[in-house]
Amino acid sequence: MANIAFIGLGQMGAPMATNLLTKGHRLKVYDINSSAVDKLVEKGASAAKNPADAAKDADFVITMLPNGKLVENVLFDADTGVVNSIGTNALIIDMSTIHPFESDQIRTRLQSLNIEFMDAPVGRTSDNAIAGTLLILAGGTSQQVEKAHDILLCMGSEIVNTGGPGKGIRVKLINNFMSISLNALSAEAATLCEALELPFDVAMQVMQGTPASKGHFTTTWPNKVLKGDLSPAFMIDLAHKDLGIALDVANQLHVPLSMGSASREIYSQARAMGRGKQDWTAILEHIRFCSGMKNNSLS
Repeated sequence: MANIAFIGLGQMGAPMATNLLTKGHRLKVYDINSSAVDKLVEKGASAAKNPADAAKDADFVITMLPNGKLVENVLFDADTGVVNSIGTNALIIDMSTIHPFESDQIRTRLQSLNIEFMDAPVGRTSDNAIAGTLLILAGGTSQQVEKAHDILLCMGSEIVNTGGPGKGIRVKLINNFMSISLNALSAEAATLCEALELPFDVAMQVMQGTPASKGHFTTTWPNKVLKGDLSPAFMIDLAHKDLGIALDVANQLHVPLSMGSASREIYSQARAMGRGKQDWTAILEHIRFCSGMKNNSLS
């Protein structure tokens, strides 16, 4: 049983804190929303006057807050910040989704005070937070991840050791970037289905078996570009042509495809650089080249 300070009792934080209580840990909670605090107190938590009060005598300090500025304020406020009272053996675990460079700055600042800090943002939804089945993206030293392991498993069903300090928030950024962008692209595709009077269930049936739904990380890339094989299974020239047809159809039907249009520009760039006869997975190498990345760092 550990003494845990939990700061941030929003839609995700409140059920996460509840699961820590359910698993028998002693919890001292703080949030600017007093009603959220009261609900946790009714379940057995203690109320803190401020973050410093919450952190006093805590083995772990968990923050689950909307942005990096709030995390910084909670930790470093001159009068009420966690650093004013935290013990030398305690571990701060920031489970918020914040800017990775802000997280780096927070970690560096805490290290200068000899205070341990790890990032551990979460994946999945508020329903998973309630059920205690979150995906925990643990970004810390091996010792920190081991120390926090049992605490994290009170809130999640799976822990991914992401490879060191700062890596948890980085992989959360990539995951959110991709899923949020795909949401917009998927909406364009669904709208084009409707404009073409194509039954959506037919489109779903087809795309469930193709990279359109499964994604390239786990389908086309491992068999081609990540092996260094750019021989064409489906040429960039053909992908560029097919995107052009879709965009022309959409234009005639007055369906805006901003994501699709931006994607075709990338294929146009790749063709202009001589990649037209390469496999469509070579788009990864094109983007990496334009970013100044060294060869073969992903494979």
